[in-house]
Amino acid sequence: MLRGESVEGLMQDFKIAVAQTTSKKGDVAYNLQEHVRAIKCAMDNAASVVVFPELSLTGYEPQLAQQLALTKEDARLKPLQEMAIEGNIYVVAGAPIVTGGKPEIGAIIFSPDGDISSYSKIHLHPGEDLFFQAGSDFKILDIKGYKIAMAICADTNNEEHVKHYAEHGVSIYVAGVLIGGSGYASDTDKLASYASKYHMLVTVANHNAPTGVWEPVGRSAAWDHKGPLAEVGVEANALLVSAQVNGAWTSEAINIE
Repeated sequence: MLRGESVEGLMQDFKIAVAQTTSKKGDVAYNLQEHVRAIKCAMDNAASVVVFPELSLTGYEPQLAQQLALTKEDARLKPLQEMAIEGNIYVVAGAPIVTGGKPEIGAIIFSPDGDISSYSKIHLHPGEDLFFQAGSDFKILDIKGYKIAMAICADTNNEEHVKHYAEHGVSIYVAGVLIGGSGYASDTDKLASYASKYHMLVTVANHNAPTGVWEPVGRSAAWDHKGPLAEVGVEANALLVSAQVNGAWTSEAINIE
């Protein structure tokens, strides 16, 4: 933790976790096991929601997206739905989502009441339109009185995206991303500026190992209006847990066992 060495003994009102994990190419079964481990860790640390990196269930594999695309009702996702219910936790997992045409780059959202919904990336990176179609609908989760905005990677490069959410009273902006070394400084500078300008918690979940042709750099992180809160190591399998403590945000990295 960068600001505040410990949250122990303080009043903790709310916790959100982002999961920095490894995704194997097209191996949904393996990737689900990694999600289950991370969700257990989030539950052990009393998080109300845990968010995974972009396309975390399949890896970032555009050329395979059509064959790997999932529906929200895919039977393989049942363990995530069950854990959300049993652990009273929202789980947000990345996957290509089946549509009538090209798949969308999606986040499948499992809620504690058993409901399954989704958010799809609105702003595509150049070239992604060859394999994916863009989403069109914004998504806000209302959890314990906190309005949480959903975003995926390139969404965060477009300030109109976060501005829309800010105008709707959002206090947390969270994204599953895939960020490499060359883009990390500029991307995170922009994320920090959103936290400052819109007075919200901003936090992102990044991959920590190569996926597709990309080499992500981990370093999942969180910022509030005062600046950086904390970040995870480059190769760590870890959660970054941000807590609202006595009216202020504090964050810490927790290794996934």
